[in-house]
Amino acid sequence: MEDLQLLGQCKTGKEAVLTIEELQPDLIFLDIQMKDMSGFDVLQKLKTHKKPKVIFVTAFDTYAVKAFDAFALDYLLKPFKKERFVQAVARAKQQFKSETENSLEQKFQKLLQYIEEEKSEKSGTASKSKLPVKIGNTVSFINYSDIQYILASGSYVEICTVDKKHVLRDSLQNIINEMDSKHMLRIHRSTIINTAFLHKVIHSNFSEIDVKMKDGSLFRVSKSYRKEFQQNLGI
Repeated sequence: MEDLQLLGQCKTGKEAVLTIEELQPDLIFLDIQMKDMSGFDVLQKLKTHKKPKVIFVTAFDTYAVKAFDAFALDYLLKPFKKERFVQAVARAKQQFKSETENSLEQKFQKLLQYIEEEKSEKSGTASKSKLPVKIGNTVSFINYSDIQYILASGSYVEICTVDKKHVLRDSLQNIINEMDSKHMLRIHRSTIINTAFLHKVIHSNFSEIDVKMKDGSLFRVSKSYRKEFQQNLGI
C-alpha cells in the first residue's frame, strides 16, 4: 500500500520493545504469542511517550477476541488473506483521522489497565473447573473432570473426554495457556493427560517411561517432560 511504510520487523518481544522505542511507529502489527513474551508484555514494557496503534496478530481466536475487546485497534487471525490485511489497515487509517492523540493515549492506557486487571484476576482466583474452547462461532466449556487427555496432530487438537472427542484447529500451547487445572499435565510435545485418569506408569526398556490411561490408551513420556512428570506424581 502506497501510504504504508515498513519501518522494521522483529523476531522476539525484547527486540520489538527496543525497535518500537527507537523508531516510534504510528501502527504496529503485534503477535500475541512470541518466543520470549506475549504481545501484552511488549506493550507493558514500552517506555516511549508516543504510543502506537495496535493490530494484534494471532493464530488463536480466543486471544484475538480478548485483544480486540481490550481496546485494541483490530486483529488478524492467522493465516489471513491480503483482503483482511487491507481491511485492517483501512480501519487504522480511518481511526487516525477520527481520533485525537489524547484519545489514542487514553485507549492505550485503558488497554494496559485491562491487562493488569486480568493478570491480577488470574493470579488471585482458585483453579477453574472448566476449559474454554472455541469451536466455530461458539465457545464451549468442558469440565476438566471429563477430559482424559488432549492430543495434538499437525494444526489440530483432539480433546478426548469420557463421552466424546472434540476436534479443533489450534495448537497445544494455546490450549495450555487457557488451562487452569493442577491435574492436567503435559508429558510430550503432542500430549497432555489428566492424571485423574492415569492407570499405570510403566518403566519400559532403555529408561523410557510410558503411561497407561484408564481407557487403555498408552502414551510415551518424552525426556524433556520426564522430570516434571515424576515430580508432579512424586515418583
